[in-house]
Parts: sequence; C-alpha cells; structure tokens
Amino acid sequence: MDLFDTQSTEEAPLAYRMRPLTLNEYVGQQALVGPDKPLRRMAESGVVRSMILWGPPGVGKTTLAELLARASETHLEHLSAVMAGVKEIRLVVEGARQRQTPTLLFLDEIHRLNKSQQDALLPHVESGLLTLIGATTENPSFEVNSALLSRARVYVLKSLSQQELIQVMQQALDSDSRGLGKRRIQVEPGVLEALAHASAGDARRALGLLETACDFTDAVAGREVLRKAVLADVVGHQASAFDKQGDAYYDLLSAIHKSVRSSRPDAALLYMARFLQGGGDPLDIVRRLTAIASEDVGNADPRALPLVIAAWDAYLRLGDYEGQRAIAHAAIHLAVAPKSNRVDQAWKSARQFVAQQPQLEVPSYLRNAPTKLMEQLGHGQGYRYAHNEPHGYPAGSAHDCWPDEVPAARFYEPSELGQEKRFAEIMAWRAQQDQQADQAPESA
Repeated sequence: MDLFDTQSTEEAPLAYRMRPLTLNEYVGQQALVGPDKPLRRMAESGVVRSMILWGPPGVGKTTLAELLARASETHLEHLSAVMAGVKEIRLVVEGARQRQTPTLLFLDEIHRLNKSQQDALLPHVESGLLTLIGATTENPSFEVNSALLSRARVYVLKSLSQQELIQVMQQALDSDSRGLGKRRIQVEPGVLEALAHASAGDARRALGLLETACDFTDAVAGREVLRKAVLADVVGHQASAFDKQGDAYYDLLSAIHKSVRSSRPDAALLYMARFLQGGGDPLDIVRRLTAIASEDVGNADPRALPLVIAAWDAYLRLGDYEGQRAIAHAAIHLAVAPKSNRVDQAWKSARQFVAQQPQLEVPSYLRNAPTKLMEQLGHGQGYRYAHNEPHGYPAGSAHDCWPDEVPAARFYEPSELGQEKRFAEIMAWRAQQDQQADQAPESA
C-alpha cells in the first residue's frame, strides 16, 4: 500500500496535501531528523530498523514512517490498531512472504493492540520479515509488551514549537502545487501566531485551522486578505484536553506535587490550572494535596492536613467554581509552609520494622481487660494513666509501651523546621525524664 498515491488530490484536507515529500521539507523533531541524527542516518543509508514513535497527535509520526519507507525503497503497509486484528496482521505477513521483498509495517496507535495481537507480530519482526514502525500517543513501556519493545527502538517526538507551527502554515500558504499558494492570500500580522497558539503543538490542527480560516478571507483590491478578526469564530474555545489514562494526566499531577514540595506556589497554581483546563477532576488535586500534607509538610505545620480537609469539604459544599478557589487556598498554604518528611519516614520505618518481626506481642499492661478473667491474667496491670502523672507523662523505660521481646526503637525524629522544632524540644525533655526515672532509686 502506497500512502503517497493520492497526496496531491485537491479534494484532500490541506494537512494531508501538505505532508512532506522529503526529510528536508519536514518541520520539527530536529533531534531525530537533523544532520547526522538517527532517523536522518537511516533514511540516507536506506536501512530502516524497527522502532516505536511516541509522541502527541500531529507531530509527524505517520509522515516519518512514509518518508523512511520512501527513502529505503521498502514496500509500506499501513494498519490502524483501532481497526486491525490478528487476521489483518496475518494478511500483511502473507503478502510479505509472497513478495519476498522487505516490508515496512506502519502500525498506527499500536498501544491499542491486545497481547495476542502483539504476539502475532513478534516472530515476524524478530525474523526480519517485517520492519515495524509503531506510532503511539501512550507510554510504550506500559502499553507495548516487553518482548516486542525489546526489538524496537523507542523515539520520542515532541510537540512542535510556535515557530515551527508558523513555518508549517507558511509552507502551505506558499505552495502552489499542494497548498494555498495560488490564492496569494495576504495574512494580517499576528494571525499565524494566534493559530499556532490555538494548535497547541499539533501541526495537523494548525493546518486545519488555517484552511478553515482561509474560508473567511475578505477581498481587498482584488486580493484575498485573512484578518485576525475572524479567528475567534474559527478557533473558538481551545481546551487542552488529555486522556485520564495517559501520561499528561499523571505528569500534571506529578508537577503539582513536586512544585508544592519545592515550595513554589506559583508553579503549583500553574499546573493546577492546566490540569483543570484539560478536563481533570478537582478532587484528584485535593486528594494529592491531602497526601502532600502528611508526606511533605507533616508536623512542620500540623495545620496543613486539616486545612486541606477543610478545602475538600468546601469544594463539595460550594460547587466547582467557588470550590476550586478553596483548593487553590490549600495548595498555596502547603507550598509556603515549612517542609518535613519525618512523618513519612517514621511510618515507613515502623512498617519495615514490623514486617521483619511480625510476631511481636502487646505488653500485658497495655492489653484490654474488659472481663474479670482478663484482669486475673494480668491484663492492664501496671498501666500508668498519663493524666495522673506529673506533666501528663509516665516517665521511665518500664513504661515505654514497647513489646517486651525487643528494645525500644526510634522511628520518629522531628526536624528543626516549623512546629516540628517544638516537637523535638518536647521529645528531648521527655527523654531526660525517662533517664531520670530510670536512674532514680525504687521507692520502698
């Protein structure tokens, strides 16, 4: 199947007509197709290896496959994983065997293939009968099985920059044979910049918007003029949506978390706004903030956790718009608050300790004694009620509440930051009280 057969068809969308015919026309991805870069070297040598092209929509994955097939003079088969199954894969394999010529299989949205479909590809990629170029918008390490992934190099494609998108659109405006060049459209300043901004790194979208905008040109002195005034109707509201199961979703939540941890409130707000703009659930943010309150702020600011819970409650009571402000309030507080991960470290240490010694017994003086039999067995005997002790603290190692089988360990080590500094002082004072109690002679 030759994807170049109808590329110049006038009825085809502008984005299709303007697909580059050579790598020199290709815009973007210079880390891959620039001079002496890996895909450029493949094209020049005519030897193409199996690969996975991972990147967002409209960055040139399909076009690269076409250009590599053309440069290597390889027969190209194009399947979409949305429509193809094991049957279609077997037909491609059978065709390759009959031709007895190198066959390049471009598999769009390869992440949609299930395990059995991916397994059907594996032996033919391994034998060299097929050279696979898979395209995906999803992280291939999660979506492509390890055996297939080990036989294909992963190349990451990035969204096009503003200037690259403008270059793509300018090519379309200048091209007489495939683009809009014959119309000699005059473009007002700022139009291409606005279209590039609305395209969010997607060249296909940029060309689609340009083509639509050019349907609304004005005639001035016998020449078409594309005015900025028409863009509001053409572009509309551009929501930077993302797939909740995709990397962008988790990348933004990660960026929020790490910005708060790094005490950067403005960056945290930026990524929160981007997350919500893309259709993220505000409750996903507040859940993450709740974790941050204990994990990264902890007792350096004990107010952090109740504040986040209050923001959560406020969101549920106020609704989305006003409630988002409460979540932003909590995020700013967490970002500005002193940081300590000592609570998190203490909890991990305790869990690890118990995992290594799972049979530890509760000391008898701490055990519950709801019945007379349990009292007779000594449950609860020797327990010292803290509120009856000096300073509300039962001092001494004999009442350290630890199992009898092991010496007391220290999991929680407060930092010198925020309120935790005061906690450290209190714990140091109590340690002195323990030492004094242990050294004091027993009363008769």
